Amino acid sequence: MTPLLTERWSPRGFDPTHVVSAEQIDRMLEAARWAPSAMNRQPWAFVVGRRGEPVYERLEKLARGASDWALGASALVLAAYRSAGSDPDYALYDLGGAVAHMSVQAEAMGLHARQFASYDHEGARTEFGIGQEWTPVTMLAVGIAAPGLHPDGRERKSVAELTPWQ
Repeated sequence: MTPLLTERWSPRGFDPTHVVSAEQIDRMLEAARWAPSAMNRQPWAFVVGRRGEPVYERLEKLARGASDWALGASALVLAAYRSAGSDPDYALYDLGGAVAHMSVQAEAMGLHARQFASYDHEGARTEFGIGQEWTPVTMLAVGIAAPGLHPDGRERKSVAELTPWQ
């Protein structure tokens, strides 16, 4: 198992002095770009803001009060998908894959990317003009862990629990 997966963790606080570079964000977006998707639709889109940028401030207000732990992150990313309008529709699944790729890329660069869904979804639509054909799903807080935070007690289900019908 690659350490990029087994050592990945989601901090509950970020170092507010850390700066994530535009190049690091570009690499994360590039990783999402290469995620597999049903029929190569690539039904995902992102709003990205680095701390100190106007977009970050707009994203930050969506998380404020619901996910205050994320407010110290170096970058915030809003992730949305566009439905294929057909059955079956794998767009949500595909977005999850793209965000997973971003998370692993962040880990490879020494960063953490914690996903969260507790933010103002309707506010996101209004703030960024996201049409009804798109569904905002999660945000990611990106950066390094706040000083003193470390992963402890990480537990995962066993492989046997993941394969109950075999």
